[in-house]
Amino acid sequence: MKTLVKVARYHLVQPWQYLVMPWVILAFSFLVSLVVYALVPADHHTVLTAHGAVSVLNDRYTGASSSFFIYFLVLGIQSIGRSLPFGLALGVSRRTYYTGTALLAVGLSLASGLALAILQVIEGATNGWGVQMSFFRIAFVLIGPWYMTWLSTFVGLTLLFVYGMWYGIVYRRWGALGTIAFIAAQVTVALVAVVIISLTHGWTGVGHFFTGLTAAGLTGLLAVLAVALLAGGQVTIRRAAI
Repeated sequence: MKTLVKVARYHLVQPWQYLVMPWVILAFSFLVSLVVYALVPADHHTVLTAHGAVSVLNDRYTGASSSFFIYFLVLGIQSIGRSLPFGLALGVSRRTYYTGTALLAVGLSLASGLALAILQVIEGATNGWGVQMSFFRIAFVLIGPWYMTWLSTFVGLTLLFVYGMWYGIVYRRWGALGTIAFIAAQVTVALVAVVIISLTHGWTGVGHFFTGLTAAGLTGLLAVLAVALLAGGQVTIRRAAI
């Protein structure tokens, strides 16, 4: 365990990359969204109730907070693709390096998820930062209580970081052509799934499945996927080139 912690700390030799840049990107996205929504009037829609028609504000989701999640994917790629050779030069095995890096991903995601959950609570208490803006709330995903947001964000960030790590491993082991083949294989699997669902007229069932999922159910599904990606990366890294 001590070695794994050292590997995680090795990445933090450049703390700005892991601890500063994600929040700089998020802050910039937030400020841009805040300015835009402050200038654009809020839309309303009419809801019929027992007491007559009532004008209700439309949800104003920005989606800009996704930049924070995307950066975690980039961090995962860099943590293996760029830093693996020097990490192995320090004397750790490939699997130890991989597990220590995954430990870093879990720690960062846990802390970041809590911070985002707190910001979501503040957003709700301030009527969307005074402009009815849903920046830290994401439609159908991060709309529940703070603890559910914390859990969902933690799982989502970990999933993206681990997915990025797998890309870094594939590049280290098989180079650019291997990475292209890796992407092509995923696209092919997705395409086959789409064709099968279309031929069996199963889109209604797929829609019912996802719309019927609660936030906890979706988070659990993503957690299973994250574990699968983690296991796949652990197998792939065994012969990754230095």
